[in-house]
Amino acid sequence: MERKSGVLMHISSLFGEYSCGAFGQEAKEFVDFLCDCGFSYWQVLPFCMVDECNSPYKSYSTFGGNPYFVDLNELHKQGLLTREELDAARQQTPYSCEFVRLYHTRFDILRKAAARADDALRAKIGAFIDSDPYLLSFCEFMSLKHANGEKPWYAWTVHEGDADTLFLWKFIQYMFFTQWAEIKKYANSRGIRIIGDIPIYVSLDSCDVYSAKALFCLREDNMPSCVAGVPPDYFAEDGQLWGNPLYNWDAMRQDGYRWWCDRLSHALNLFDGVRIDHFRGLESYWSVPGESKTARSGKWVKGPGMELIEKLKAVAGDKLIIAEDLGDITPEAAQLVKDSGFPGMRVFQFAFLGEDDNPHLPHNYIRDCVAYTGTHDNNTLLGYLWEMEGENRKRMLDYCGHTDPDWTGGCTAVLRTMFRSAAGLVIFPIQDLLGFGSDTRLNIPGKADGNWQYRVTKAQLDGIDKTRLRHWNTLYKRK
Repeated sequence: MERKSGVLMHISSLFGEYSCGAFGQEAKEFVDFLCDCGFSYWQVLPFCMVDECNSPYKSYSTFGGNPYFVDLNELHKQGLLTREELDAARQQTPYSCEFVRLYHTRFDILRKAAARADDALRAKIGAFIDSDPYLLSFCEFMSLKHANGEKPWYAWTVHEGDADTLFLWKFIQYMFFTQWAEIKKYANSRGIRIIGDIPIYVSLDSCDVYSAKALFCLREDNMPSCVAGVPPDYFAEDGQLWGNPLYNWDAMRQDGYRWWCDRLSHALNLFDGVRIDHFRGLESYWSVPGESKTARSGKWVKGPGMELIEKLKAVAGDKLIIAEDLGDITPEAAQLVKDSGFPGMRVFQFAFLGEDDNPHLPHNYIRDCVAYTGTHDNNTLLGYLWEMEGENRKRMLDYCGHTDPDWTGGCTAVLRTMFRSAAGLVIFPIQDLLGFGSDTRLNIPGKADGNWQYRVTKAQLDGIDKTRLRHWNTLYKRK
């Protein structure tokens, strides 16, 4: 793996004027920032629609795009929105995503834009959507969901959507994918590659399950016979009950895992590489009976392993695939990562939890890994330092060469330690480059409210010492 570096920041965290980051000029300006710092990668999170907790890891479709990312300024330039409509959509704060406002107003303004599409644009949209069966299926699914009062598909009584709503969703998806293609083209032209993210599981109330019920473990009443989660551990005495329907791997095997191959192919059309979430679930997964209230009653069940991995490798070719191998990693799961040839992950915030052979300690990094100060599920680096017990924090900072009694400057030492580590690729959440505290944390797993809201401002981004980052990238041969 070549020595490179990058930044983790989801699209929603981009600065802008309309309540949420989007595929507009601001995304190109962020690409320019990455170039100025000497970075080579921009890592994002799933592009699919968010759930009621604003998480992109439980969506109506793994193939469909998030409507909130459609850039309103671009629609105005195309004559599809008026200046007055833009002004009415301006945000009240630049510091967080206004999800409640988006939920109540964004589809209204997109519907107005869609209604102004002329015949030529409608023809382009129709051809684009019709060329992708998964996108067409998703648009039809959302039209039916609207006709059924937003109820989950297994409670539907109406089986035909209206034409206007169907076209609205086709319009949204066309704009989503064409706008993103422009951003990716610009990034690649500037030497920036994009890393996407594939959640391992999908939501029960999704087009994915609705359109291919046989590929999931469902009962005759369409409820899951078994669901996903993780077993009890130090952090959760009842384990974590995720609730996603599990895959019927026997059924998937019958057609050569086509759905998974199509899913990866779709992602690699959007990105230059992807991270596969909860990779260990492909070796063995925690299966919980569908009626259970906690994950305690689950059991480990063997996954498809290398049989699926070989199919995915054929799809990926030479593109980067990152195996998210965090959590309870057994020797068998570790062997699957090794056999796959995909680089695994290392996280600095996990480095001082165990013994000296901890693989997350930077001196134990191998070249073929992707190392992070923290992931989207972790505290920020400053928040992590703040919450550490005193002696452990002192030991950790000493490890990074920071011996000043004032530990608040320790973030810089950690960043430099990561830059000079042996890891082939190092990734920094944008909050850690800014030195921000836990109030800017993106997600706290298991917490329903207040997540996914963080946004950076242009002024904050401009305040980052780009010269120092570029120097480190050059000094440690990552540029």
